[in-house]
Amino acid sequence: MPWLLAVLLALVATSTAAPVAATAAPTATGTTATGTTGAARHQIGYDRYSLTVDGQRVLLWAGEFHYFRLPSPDLWRDALEKIKAAGFNGVSLYFHWGYHSPKPGVYDFTGVRDIDRLLRMAEEVGLYVVARPGPYINAETSGGGFPAWLKQVPDRARSSDPGYTAAYREWLNQVDPILARHQLTRGGSIIAYNVENEYGANTDPVYMEQLQQLVRAHGIDVPIVHNNCCGGNQANWSSGQGAVQIPGVDDYPQSFDCPNPDTWGSWGEGVTRRLRADAPVYAAEYQAGAIDLNNAGYDRCRDLTGPDYMKVFYKSNIIASGATMYGYYMTYGGTSWGWLPQPNDVYTSYDYGAAITEQRQLTPKYDEFKRQGYFVTSVAPLAKTDPVTAPVPAAAGVHTEARANPDTRTQFLLVRHPDRGDSSDVATTVDWSTPDGRYTVPVRVAGRDAKILVAGYDLGGQRLVWSNSEILTHAPIGGRDVAVLYGRDGEQGSTVLRYAARPSVTVLAGQVRSGFDAATGDLRLDYTHSGLARVLISGGGRPPLLLLLGTDQTAARFWRLDTPSGPVLVRGTALARSARVSGDTVLLRAETDQAGEVEVFAPAPARRLVVGGDAVRVRRTASGTLLGTLSGPRPVRLPALTDWRHQAETPEADPGFDDSGWTAADHTTTVSPIKPKTLPVLYSDDYGFHHGSVWYRGRFTATGAETAVSLNAITGKRGVYLVWLNGHYLGSAAGGVQADSEAPINPDPGRGDFAIPPGLLAEGSTATLAVLVENMGHNDDWTAEDTRFKQPRGLFGATVAGSTAPIAWKIQGARGGEDLADPARGPLNTGGRYGERAGWHLPGFPDAGWPAVDAPEHTALTPGISWYRTSFRLDLPRGQDVSVGLRFAPPTGDSRVLIFLNGWNLGQYGAGIGPQREFVLPAGLLREHGDNTLALAVLAPGANSAGPGPVSLVAFGNHTGGVPVRDVPAPGYHRDLAQGA
Repeated sequence: MPWLLAVLLALVATSTAAPVAATAAPTATGTTATGTTGAARHQIGYDRYSLTVDGQRVLLWAGEFHYFRLPSPDLWRDALEKIKAAGFNGVSLYFHWGYHSPKPGVYDFTGVRDIDRLLRMAEEVGLYVVARPGPYINAETSGGGFPAWLKQVPDRARSSDPGYTAAYREWLNQVDPILARHQLTRGGSIIAYNVENEYGANTDPVYMEQLQQLVRAHGIDVPIVHNNCCGGNQANWSSGQGAVQIPGVDDYPQSFDCPNPDTWGSWGEGVTRRLRADAPVYAAEYQAGAIDLNNAGYDRCRDLTGPDYMKVFYKSNIIASGATMYGYYMTYGGTSWGWLPQPNDVYTSYDYGAAITEQRQLTPKYDEFKRQGYFVTSVAPLAKTDPVTAPVPAAAGVHTEARANPDTRTQFLLVRHPDRGDSSDVATTVDWSTPDGRYTVPVRVAGRDAKILVAGYDLGGQRLVWSNSEILTHAPIGGRDVAVLYGRDGEQGSTVLRYAARPSVTVLAGQVRSGFDAATGDLRLDYTHSGLARVLISGGGRPPLLLLLGTDQTAARFWRLDTPSGPVLVRGTALARSARVSGDTVLLRAETDQAGEVEVFAPAPARRLVVGGDAVRVRRTASGTLLGTLSGPRPVRLPALTDWRHQAETPEADPGFDDSGWTAADHTTTVSPIKPKTLPVLYSDDYGFHHGSVWYRGRFTATGAETAVSLNAITGKRGVYLVWLNGHYLGSAAGGVQADSEAPINPDPGRGDFAIPPGLLAEGSTATLAVLVENMGHNDDWTAEDTRFKQPRGLFGATVAGSTAPIAWKIQGARGGEDLADPARGPLNTGGRYGERAGWHLPGFPDAGWPAVDAPEHTALTPGISWYRTSFRLDLPRGQDVSVGLRFAPPTGDSRVLIFLNGWNLGQYGAGIGPQREFVLPAGLLREHGDNTLALAVLAPGANSAGPGPVSLVAFGNHTGGVPVRDVPAPGYHRDLAQGA
């Protein structure tokens, strides 16, 4: 995904390879058979308009979701069902190489990494999948999704160089067979395969060609796509060597200016370009949130990309570009737990200001996605349109654009405020030549508003001549058409339908005026959008129609659910996940956050309602629907966090500490293109320690004349390192960064000069230098050049003023290094702190001997590492979805805290890390019905260091329903961990 810093716009991709003519786009096919879920196999095709499945056009409306940022597989279903319920028919999935591979040749697709299970869920939920396995993904993850061990592979990554080629082939050899069996052509749901990611700088067409040859050899037969970034002269892989079948564009028109949410399109119009004449227009990543680059907090990012922005930019793009393939980044962001985050741009939360919060709660952005998603997936002619001349508005400056389906002649008219940043309303008319005649249509657009109006549309069995209300959805239900139209509260609305003879019009609710023109057959309805009006129309030569006329807000309370018995509409619940009709009963999976009405529009035989397994008393309304009342969730009380235990650690600083089992750090060469300042090479990756903190212990013979220790440490942004000499704390320093694409190599990164107290070292004695270095994650590789991605971590240089004696170094990182001691939680969970190596973070660790403390208050801490542990028991109401988190007090001092829940590292809190004070404890890792262990590992770098302060549990949301969540299995403490730590 997007880092999208402004400098990227200036990058120009070049290639020495001679371009070759693009070949005609092939069609992926499959024969009718059963696939992974017993579903029939399908044929996928495409042309310049859209994808097709079995010859039927598909407008792909997909939301981005990262399974690796939600380490609770049962909650994947929750996220996927919420994406589906918002009107999406697809989901875009990155697959993270480094998340699955701790070392070369070792791959794990079990537990929280079971992507086969993930893809089965997508099939069961009914979502198309755009599979994006990289090999490079960015996504603001450590290494951009590359495994850290790739830094030790010679040759440039993201190229056709042989070392990297052998490595990425190993990854694709593992992941592609899983993806292949879940293709739509084999009965699964993968509809497209994204090769590479935003590969527009330092391009290698041979690499792109070889990638595609390999995935085809692996049985990938769906269309291959790519997401081009940032425009300019960068390669977009639409033609020549390495070209893909469907090239796409990434658009982030709001940039990432979260501190200024009134920003409006600072990065352009956001209109997706057509890159191939024979392929659909593909908005591969369209901005649906933002990285919090400036620590404003993700709520500000949500404001920046809120419903008004969505109305204007998304609707403008639909009509201006004619795109029929969309991927909205992000729809659910999740958590960069453990050492997953990339060090430069993000902290633990990857909420992203998305429509679904990190806590899995729905927002007003979700409502707008639903309004647009239901529309684009309900109104079939939108999947094939050409630009046509738009009617000119009477009011100066009001912006209009139009498209029409060449087969049905249905027209789609965009009406947008003249100044997208203005907040005033504009009332105007348009002289609209529709397929059914010429009309003067009144239109009102609020500030920061846009509408897509439809004319000449066969709305089920009805003929919609035109409407200045927008279409939410429509469906045949119970022998009649049911349609939902909407507009902003208080705006005038008009809808014209055509009949062969005067129909009967009955206003069931609200105030709606009607008039019939016998000469044209036009039935005109006039109303003001307010609440929910209901009009029943029958006769006139057409099937009955129940027309529902609402506001933005009332439209958002509708849910469309497709069942084998036909569509079902639900109104009033906080969420509706799925429905089934069995005889005369509607079986509904839905949620409430408070008591209220539920209304179900179902097939005619239905007269009973069961919600979540409970029968609901209902009555038949004048609208022919089932109306009942649902109770809200039971209240939840979370326990206070008490009975804390506290223990200082950092035994590694003691000169007598036994480091005989540590690895000798004695390399004199490195594959890194960035060479160390002093020898030996002390880069942690060179010794197989890739994530979290790493310890160094160096011994030298003292002269007694030593005056200072000078170190360089590369930690990535926000990192620190701490230094002791013979057990005496010398101090800490900020870790550095070595090189970036925008700057020359820094010869002196993370410099720290530490004075040696007089008399500390005696002549001829052995001096022991101990250094704890944080690793905040690995650089991504968006420029495809090694000095960025292969920037080392750990000590870069070490000298002692007043001494020329060699230093014999040892190094220790996470227990087992690349040979994971805890494969269930994986390579990104723990680092090399003593408590992590000894299992202090795990449930079951015997902490009874630790001193008791009331709470981890803001009391002064000795420099080094301190641990706080407590346990708490939960018994949350069954049948409810309670999102639980941890809340910290505002930080004081410079301490930073690793948060472990039942052994899982769920984030980092503290000064200099970011603005985050609340951390999600996801169900599955959180035992909702049992005992939980909370451990806080506090790094105190100096005299200003203090405990984290009061900590409490908080409920972010409480709903009836939800998905069943089982505890995620992972090992607890065992005695072997205490030995050799």
